[in-house]
Amino acid sequence: MFLKRTQRIKDGKTHHYWSVVENRRLLNGKVVQRQVLYLGEINDSQQLAWRKTIEVFDEGTKRQIALFAEGTLPVDDAKVIGVRLSEMQLKRPRQWGACWLSCVLWQQLGMDEFWSARLPASRKGTRWLQVLQTLVAYRLIDPGSEWRLHRHWFTSSAMADLLEADFALAGKDTLYRCLDKLLPHKDALMLFLKQRWGELFGASFDVLLYDLTSTYFESDTPREAPDKRQYGYSRDKRGDCRQVVIGLIVTPEGFPLSYEVLAGNAADCTTLSDLLKRIESRYGKANRIWVMDRGIPTEETLAQMREMGASYLVGTPKGRLSKLEQSFLSASWEQVRDGVQVKRLPHESETYVLAVSEQRIGKERSMRQRRLKRYVQRLKQLQEQSLTRDHLMMKVGAAKQDAGRAAGLIKLRLPQSHEVVTADTFRFELDRIKLREVRRREGRYLLRTNLSDHDPAQLWTFYTQLTEVEQVFKERKHDLSIRPIYHSKEERIEAHIFVAFLAYCLQVTLKYQLKRAAPGLTPRAALDTFKTMQMVDVHLPTTDGRHLILSRYTQPEPEHRLLLDHLRLKLPAQPPPKITARPSAVPAPETYAL
Repeated sequence: MFLKRTQRIKDGKTHHYWSVVENRRLLNGKVVQRQVLYLGEINDSQQLAWRKTIEVFDEGTKRQIALFAEGTLPVDDAKVIGVRLSEMQLKRPRQWGACWLSCVLWQQLGMDEFWSARLPASRKGTRWLQVLQTLVAYRLIDPGSEWRLHRHWFTSSAMADLLEADFALAGKDTLYRCLDKLLPHKDALMLFLKQRWGELFGASFDVLLYDLTSTYFESDTPREAPDKRQYGYSRDKRGDCRQVVIGLIVTPEGFPLSYEVLAGNAADCTTLSDLLKRIESRYGKANRIWVMDRGIPTEETLAQMREMGASYLVGTPKGRLSKLEQSFLSASWEQVRDGVQVKRLPHESETYVLAVSEQRIGKERSMRQRRLKRYVQRLKQLQEQSLTRDHLMMKVGAAKQDAGRAAGLIKLRLPQSHEVVTADTFRFELDRIKLREVRRREGRYLLRTNLSDHDPAQLWTFYTQLTEVEQVFKERKHDLSIRPIYHSKEERIEAHIFVAFLAYCLQVTLKYQLKRAAPGLTPRAALDTFKTMQMVDVHLPTTDGRHLILSRYTQPEPEHRLLLDHLRLKLPAQPPPKITARPSAVPAPETYAL
């Protein structure tokens, strides 16, 4: 890389602009130049402007300085410093673009407005608001432990430049102490975000999707710990780890209304009753429509919702369809959309809706056939092996677990404890009666609701939107790496989840903007694109033994400009120059911003 000067004549004056460029050789042998960093106009016809704007502290006295390339120093009454352009160095490359985008999203949601009064600076000068913003940006961009943020990520990012802070912001103890300050403000934040999303995007919270997930701990937990870390049904397939359960309420667009952290052994059917009371006390009474999967509400909870005046739409176990099958025979099918038909059945104070999706039939049938075929092949392999009864029972059990519900379609004859494994004592066959019953149930959903006046097509749409809350769980677990959790204090465990929730709030804000401006582009893809924008420090030695430091972010590539145009964002001005008394890879404390 080298320094290149570009000359431009404007209004009769000659201007010189400087850039850092590199040579790239093409396949045909030609060499082209690629601009790595644009420095702008350092000195030439704007000498007077530089004298007026560049001021440094020199031995306690503020003085004006004029900059000139070495060898072109004029005689002037202002102090003159020469710059050795031939000795220019590029130092401290760090990630800038995604950090800047996270700061933009933070401002759009008004997080400074909410947190400034709740997280004031300490008497020692710790700016807790900026510490929280750093934690949230880290969780959004490149999630990991607080220790990794302290040891590696902060210095390799441009958060210090964007927040005009120093490394004290990422002190290990500072990060942990910030977590301890967050939870008391959770309810107030939920109210603020609900209002903010309504102002920004016109978000409506009339339809709410509710579901549960779990997240586990890989750290050792005392057995007698009387907190929420308990063994329970693990949706992460980590039954060997303690866990907590997270209940999440979101809108069909993915905007979260609330979440709750529950004990790891909490049963799904016991979580809704208290949550309904909490939501009503926080947001007031309203005719909200709750959409849930089967297994979450109990009969008592549904009765409570009817008494409260709340509306619900819930999936129903297919076993209930057997009880209502005869009643549905007399009802006629309604076409609600291509490939989807429904039947409506009023029953007591509720309405049951039987929906059949051709697309879902094909998907469920393909999954069942694939698992059943693999299960049968495995059983045939076991028939050909010479195994003891105990070994056979272990291998059949593993094959059943892999096959899931498809294993119930096979009738197995296993050897008794006193029998030897032979072709007669170990055999299997297809249960054709069960298979016909399963085929008749595939692609069919039985929905239960107290919305008797709603169109069946609208009810089906509400129910299919449950996939949105599943997507939220997926993004929090994978994109934001909420799991595993290594904290040992219960308050910090919940604070860790709270920071991940804040990061998701930024992500869903970006997601909604991309949905309108660049459909098909995910927030993760947009962040990865902006990650390629770096910031570097350009060190220019001066003739008096000091260093002029220009911190510059790289010029946006075409893909960056396209995203900026679609999102209607404008990059900020380049940071002002700094001058230091001695060269350093990281600006020393005595470096002064001009």
